Amino acid sequence: MADDSERLQKLLAGAGHGSRRAIEDWIRAGRVTVNGRLAQLGDRGRPGDDIRLDGEPLALQGAQTTEVLLYHKPLGEMTTRSDPQGRPTVFDRLPSASAGRWISVGRLDVNTSGLLLFTSDGELAHALMHPSSEVEREYLVRLRGHPDSATLERLQMGIRLDDGMARFDRLTAVGDPERLGTHGHAWYRVVLHEGRNREVRRLWLAVGHEVSRLSRLRYGPIELPGDLRGGQWRLATPEQIQALRAAAEVRVAQ
Repeated sequence: MADDSERLQKLLAGAGHGSRRAIEDWIRAGRVTVNGRLAQLGDRGRPGDDIRLDGEPLALQGAQTTEVLLYHKPLGEMTTRSDPQGRPTVFDRLPSASAGRWISVGRLDVNTSGLLLFTSDGELAHALMHPSSEVEREYLVRLRGHPDSATLERLQMGIRLDDGMARFDRLTAVGDPERLGTHGHAWYRVVLHEGRNREVRRLWLAVGHEVSRLSRLRYGPIELPGDLRGGQWRLATPEQIQALRAAAEVRVAQ
């Protein structure tokens, strides 16, 4: 008889209950039980099992419809479900997902604005964030000062940060600072294919330039719509969802 069990984090992510990483954290914290027994990392489960989070049963039956939501995050919002300091979070403005709950695809810090993706599909979220997928992120950056050509070359060759080597895949100067009226600042569009914590800011700071404004313009094939204002959201089209799956090399269930 074929074994239809799956690792708990994959089973729960596929049912739309969270990303694999978040579910692994729940298991480590002792919050998940399987058939009355405390779950351990590496445990497997089946749709018919009694799986609970903090004592509440988690539904596993039924097909989950993948939804993706585009959100224009304004400055000042946290990318968490709640904040001990009472600051607003991105989840405060979101509608309810049709199935499961929204999972953020990566994060933006409180002082960064721009495109933030959410999905009800834990497997898709995991794949889009996983380093092996190398999904591009593009940002608009305003810097204090004007980097010279040698500095720009270093940023593309690679800079050693405290968590390893990092670099920009591409960077392009934007506009003319004289015309923009920001004489002490320079604007760049930068592209990289990983999402380490505050990586864009840390790269620029490593070469002596502080980022004074940062906004994400694109995540993989999805661009921030020009008519989507800060604090507004929009559901992705089926074509956009398919493009995200292709970018992350996620197989679509037939």
